[in-house]
Amino acid sequence: MSGKLYIVPTPVGNLGDMTPRAIDVLKSVDLVLAEDTRTSGVLMQHFDIHTKMASHHKFNEHETAGKFAEELENGKNIALVTDAGTPGISDPGFMLVRECRQRKIEVETLPGATAFVPALVNSGLPCERFTFEGFLPQKKGRNSRLEELAGESRTMIFYESPLRLVKTLQQFCSAFGESREASVSREISKMYNHTQNGTLKELYDYFSENAPRGEIVIIVAGNFEKLKKDKIDKYAQFKNRHIDSKNDNEI
Repeated sequence: MSGKLYIVPTPVGNLGDMTPRAIDVLKSVDLVLAEDTRTSGVLMQHFDIHTKMASHHKFNEHETAGKFAEELENGKNIALVTDAGTPGISDPGFMLVRECRQRKIEVETLPGATAFVPALVNSGLPCERFTFEGFLPQKKGRNSRLEELAGESRTMIFYESPLRLVKTLQQFCSAFGESREASVSREISKMYNHTQNGTLKELYDYFSENAPRGEIVIIVAGNFEKLKKDKIDKYAQFKNRHIDSKNDNEI
């Protein structure tokens, strides 16, 4: 009988965000796969977890996904964690889950921490519909992707490193317009967590003078003008259909 793969979110900053269930799972499985065993080792030690660990990261997941899937098929229960947040969200996880699905191995993902949700809600921008872009391509394909997103009407979510934030905000000003509303959240759930709101130009000016630190989440408002136009176009289409239908009935 096959074992089960558990996808276990870990805190993005504050260790108090670790759930009791996540701790229980990490203690009960046969093996914990970690993006970085040193980083996860600190977490394991803090919660007195002594389960054996192995490395599973973006540089070896192509080779290790099949190997760990075989161990699951042989009855082992395995948990997957990353350095912070939910595995698979801009972190390793997808390949192993896909391998398990192909082999009919049960996968269970625990609910828990992920950086973009608090950043999205904190932004004050519409969050009933959004698109998660994660990290944009650093070079090839970056400009073309920004061109595609210029007309996106949903709120957009991006991850970025502090070293690239100012340049990225400058590119966003060019692609989306300097007056587009946005927010930048950093160090989510940590002692110095901070969200700065404003237009893209205001954010560019602010972070040009105040060098950011820590992990960054950028929230950018959608293209409201396009959304408004789409609604007008849909209403016009509905109105025309209604008029045509009325004329047909009169005939």
